[in-house]
Formats: sequence, structure tokens, C-alpha cells
Amino acid sequence: MVKRIKLRTLFIGGCITLFFLVLVARVFWIQVLQGKEWQETAAKQWAHTSTIKAVRGVIEDRNGSVLASDVPAYTVVVNPEVIAEKKIGEEVIQGLHELLNKPVDELKKLVEAKDKDGKYLKNREIRNEGWKIDEEMKDKVTAFVEKLKKEHDTLETGVGLVREQKRYYPKGSLAAHILGYTDRDGKAMMGLEKLLNKQLSGTDGQLNYQSDGRGIKLPDSKDTFQPVVNGSNYKLTIDSTIQFYIEEAMKKAYAEYKPKSISVIAADPKTMEILGLANMPTFNPNEYYDLNQDAAGFFNHAIMTRFEPGSTFKIVPLAGAVQEKLFNPNASFKSGSVRIKGYSKPIYDMNRAGYGTISFLEGVKRSSNVAFVKLGYEMLGKEKLLQYITDFGFTEKTGIDLPGEVKGIVNPDPNRAVENATLAYGHGKLLVTPIQQLTAVAAIANGGKLLVPHVVKEVTDPNTGKTTVTQPEVVRQVLSEASARETGSYLEQVVADQQHGTGRHAYIEGYRVAGKTGTAIKPDGKGGYDRDKVRSSFLGYAPANDPKIAVFVIIDEPADAAGGGAAAGPVFKDIVSQALPYMGVPKAGDVTSPADKKTVKAEAVVQRKAPDLTGKTVKAARQLLINQGFDFEAVGQGANVVSQYPEKGTALTAGQRIYLLSEQGENVTLPDLRGQSLRDALEILNLLKVGISVEGEGYVTEQSQAKNKGKTQVALKLSPLNEYGENIPVALAGDAEKEEAAE
Repeated sequence: MVKRIKLRTLFIGGCITLFFLVLVARVFWIQVLQGKEWQETAAKQWAHTSTIKAVRGVIEDRNGSVLASDVPAYTVVVNPEVIAEKKIGEEVIQGLHELLNKPVDELKKLVEAKDKDGKYLKNREIRNEGWKIDEEMKDKVTAFVEKLKKEHDTLETGVGLVREQKRYYPKGSLAAHILGYTDRDGKAMMGLEKLLNKQLSGTDGQLNYQSDGRGIKLPDSKDTFQPVVNGSNYKLTIDSTIQFYIEEAMKKAYAEYKPKSISVIAADPKTMEILGLANMPTFNPNEYYDLNQDAAGFFNHAIMTRFEPGSTFKIVPLAGAVQEKLFNPNASFKSGSVRIKGYSKPIYDMNRAGYGTISFLEGVKRSSNVAFVKLGYEMLGKEKLLQYITDFGFTEKTGIDLPGEVKGIVNPDPNRAVENATLAYGHGKLLVTPIQQLTAVAAIANGGKLLVPHVVKEVTDPNTGKTTVTQPEVVRQVLSEASARETGSYLEQVVADQQHGTGRHAYIEGYRVAGKTGTAIKPDGKGGYDRDKVRSSFLGYAPANDPKIAVFVIIDEPADAAGGGAAAGPVFKDIVSQALPYMGVPKAGDVTSPADKKTVKAEAVVQRKAPDLTGKTVKAARQLLINQGFDFEAVGQGANVVSQYPEKGTALTAGQRIYLLSEQGENVTLPDLRGQSLRDALEILNLLKVGISVEGEGYVTEQSQAKNKGKTQVALKLSPLNEYGENIPVALAGDAEKEEAAE
């Protein structure tokens, strides 16, 4: 018995010893032989990385009206496990179907989703209908969830919302081809969003730290921090109001002529700041995924389409002949047709019978092809004509800061006289783009300088506060100032002459307009031309004596092959007749009569007035202002407009913003008042019932707010702006003269 006990004890002791030796060996293996590997694994478990998302930059128009920004968005998610447990699947499917308009069968798959083992899944996103929905739809989904909770007496319904961010374009399709869009994943797809994506995106920040198993940060955590770099903010040269005028005029022409497309570009010819650019068909960047939108609407014809320009191109040989002192407006020629040596067929005027023997000035006004063949091919000669075409920028890209620009093609055979002759009236071996056309006429309007067009006015780095302003860039001096002015005087008569001028439909009472029409017959693809298909265009600027705006209009295949004067001229007139008063350009008064020495005062500028918005819902007021092209800002989170500034009926100055107030008191969100006059800023802050302190004179350049005894106090810092109304350096007259002398 004792022996058996001893053997049993010895066996058990041996097992324990063996187990202990195995344990020691295992510990040695893990801590010594594999110690480095396990140390790295543990460090990975302790280490945590927290990403700080960068804020994508805001895009504004020249007056500070937001064109693109990030806003809160919400994604609807369902929890099949909870929904099955609560037995509310049918109610959830039907309710979300009615709210999101997602097909019932697709919702059923999501709500009843299971894994491979047959267990209900926990979270499923409702794409695309419930992906990144707006505040209005989010409120409806929230109300639906609350209804389910109440009806089933539960805190869990299996329906939830995940807060995210999305890109939002508050003015809808306005300036869509300039802005482009980002998709729901945040990928920039076209326009400035794509071109400036790196600068707009910024760089995400990161915080690396160590924590225990419960996620609590370790006392001796070795933290590393990479600060977030938010995206740059961009202010464009675009004026939302002028852009609105452009798009409204285009809609009318599009409805009347039913063309394949229309493109319009407007710019300040003295700086080549693009004031507006649009194409039809177009698209709404908020709804880029809508299959009902015309796919052709995503193409930016203004910078990406090449075409034979027709008669608008005649500004080039005209300017060249004036510069070379070859143009005599009173000299005469026989119109109708002209023959080119080595070519069997004559070149005709639009009116093949011609107008008899007429002066070259009348030839310009009537847009005679014969007149321009004589001016451009016979007088200038093919070498100089090609040189002026090159100097005006038609063989290179303009350099506009938009993606996708193509350059023109000018490739006549030097040994074929007819190919060089037809260049003079914009046909043949010549293809140009709308932006090239506008840049060329701007060179005549501004005194002979070919400038680089641009849409970015300034860029601000929110991380440093540094603002970089885009300055006008001169490519070359194409004409002398005197030649440019003389050329403009002839183009003015194309519009002013109501009997012979092809541009008479662009005449604007009270303003001097210079311009040129174009009706380019389209090639038929067989080496000839199809007279039933044309591109109608108008190219011009105003006022002719002191140009403030240059505009190019082109309509591709208008109904009944309507010409440039009849179809495109009125579009130009519609835009410019609204834009000039808006820009503060007064109409010209009557000329003083030498006999009676009496002068009639200039007509008053027609100003738009602030509409009555008080009492309307914020949504309705916003839509009204968007539709009518007003700049505005909504202040507060209320549903209705309780007050507005300026008050209804107030005459608005160019670019003046309307403020909609939907709440007042201590918790109201203050608007950005930078750039506003002291008077306007005080009016707005008084409506908000907050305390105000002011430092300096001029316009608001900085603002800050603080609480003082429970009351919001706003401090405004003011600085005087230069004569152009911008906080940017402007060269003195003496400096400009020195620069011109250096050139």
C-alpha cells in the first residue's frame, strides 16, 4: 500500500515537474527567442492612429457668394438583426421606400441581409438613395424613426443615420462648367474641383498614441502629431449676377432655336477676368448622377470645342490692315465675288449678287467676304495675315485656368492660294475655340494687349491667412493703342448702323457697342458645306469708348439656320443691357448741341431692388433669390425669415448681398461681414441684437465675437480699400508709365 502511494506520488511529482519544465521552455521561447516579434505585436496593439480630416476649401464668386462648400450629410443605415428581433421589417421597408424612393425589392435584401452562416447582419448602408442625404431628408427619416419607437414602445428600431460631409453647390447649375463637381466618394471629377483638387483637399492630420486594452491612453505614451492642413479657399472672378443674366438669356435662345448647343463667355477686357461662362445643355452638380440629365451637358464647349469661326474672325484681318495703315474706309471695291489665282471658282459674298461698288467701311458693316479677302489676303498678304492670326493667339492655348482647354488649328497649305485667302473670312484650314475668340476681341477693346484669361481671382490659405491675388498677365502687344481704338470705331459702326450693319440687333440704347457677327456654314463631311447647318455667333464689347465687358455668343445649329446677327446678337444684347447697369455703368447722355449749348443729363442707372422676403420660409426665399440671381446669405437655423437686410424695395448696388435672418438672440450664428461697409455691417448686427465695437475706418477686414456678461459682443476691424474696391495693391500711375516705357 505504502509502495503504491510512493509510486503515485512520484508519478504525480514527475508530471508536475515535466509540466513546469515545458512551461519554462515555452516562456523562454516566447520571451527570449520570439521576444522581439511579440514586442512588435504588442506595440501594434497599444498603438492607435486618429485621423483628423482636412476641411475642403470653399469656392466663392467675386462678391463672396458661396458657389461650392462642404455641408453635413447623412447616410441611412439599417440593422437587420434588430429589425428581425423587433419584427418590424415590413414597416421599415415600406417607410424607407416612401421616403427615399428606393425599390422595395432592394430594400428587402438590405433589411433581411444575412451572413454565410445564416445570421442576420448588423449594419447595411442604403445606397444610393439613402447615401449622403441632405438635412431636409434627414429630418424626415428621423421623424419616421421616432414614429416607429413610439408605435412599438422601443428605443431600438434598427434604422439609423451616420453623419458625414458632402460637397454642395448652393446655386445649383449656375456656373456648373466652371466649378465641375465631386462625386459622393469625394473624388473630383471635372472643372475647378478637379484642376485644384490638391489645393482644395488639403492634408489630413494624424495623432499617433499608445493605450491599454480598454483604450485608455498610457501615461508614458509616445505621441506623435501631424497637424491637419485644411484646403485653400478660392474666390473666383465670376459674378453670380452676371452669370445669372448669361444663363437666363441662353435659356430663352435655347427654347427658341433648339440648337445642339450654346456657349457664352463674358470677361472684363482690361484684365481678362472671366465674369461668366456657360454652356447649354448643362447639368446640376448636386445631381450629377441623375440619368435624366443630358450627358452632353457635361461638356465645356467654351474651351473644348474647335470650329470654323466664320465672320467673327474678320476682326483679325481688319485689325491687321489698320495696324499696317492699309485700311482706307472710304476706298471702294466691287462686291459680290472675287477670284483667286489658281482657283477655278470665285469666292462669293453671302449675297452673291453683291451690293455694287461700295466702300471698305460699308464692306465691314455688311460683313462682305470679298472686302476681307482684299484686306487680308491681297493687301496684308498671306505671311502677314498668318502672323496676325498667330499674334492674336489662335495657334496656342489661351492659358485659362480651367482643365481641358484645346488650342486652335491653323494649317493652310502655303502653296494653295485659296486656303490662305479663305482664312480672311474665317473659313477653310482654320479652327478656333470660343475662349480664343473672346481673348482676341478683348485685345482690341483694351488697347492692343493680348491677355491670359483667368477665373481665379484670389486664393487664401486658411492655415496661414495668406491671400494670393491673380494679377493680369500680358502675353504680347498685338496692336498699338491707336490702331486698337480705330479698329473698335469700325466695329462700333457694325452695330450702330441700323441700315447696313449686320450687328444692328445687338444695339443697346444709351450704350456704345462694338461687335461683329458670324454665320459659319458647317462642313458636310464630304469636302463641301451644308447651308442648312450653321454656327451663329456674335463677338463684341461695351461701352465702346471705355469697355467694361466683352462677350462671345455662339449657337450651334439654330433652327432655320438663323444667322449670327438675328440669333446671337439679341443674346448679347440681353446680357449686356442688364450687366452694364448692374456694374454701375451709366447710360450716355445726349450730345451737347453746338447751336444751343444745352446738355441733357445722362439717364439714371436702372438698379435692381431687394424683393420682399420677410415671412417666407427660408427654403422659399433661398430658391427665389437663386432663381433671380441675387447674392445672399441665410443667417440662423430657423424655418422662416423674420427679417432681412436690405429691406424690401431698397435699390441694390452692384454685387450687394441680401441677408436673410431666421432667428435672433444670443445663440445666432454670425454671418461673414468681411468686405462690407460699416453701415451695412451695423445694420445687420443691429438686426441680430448683439453688442458692437468698431476699430478703424473703411470696410470690414476682420471680425471676432465674445461673450460679455452673457451677451454676444462683436468686434469689427475696418481698413480702407483702394479705388477699385479691393484690398489688393494697385500700381501708381507713374509706375505704370515706367513699365510701359520699359516695354
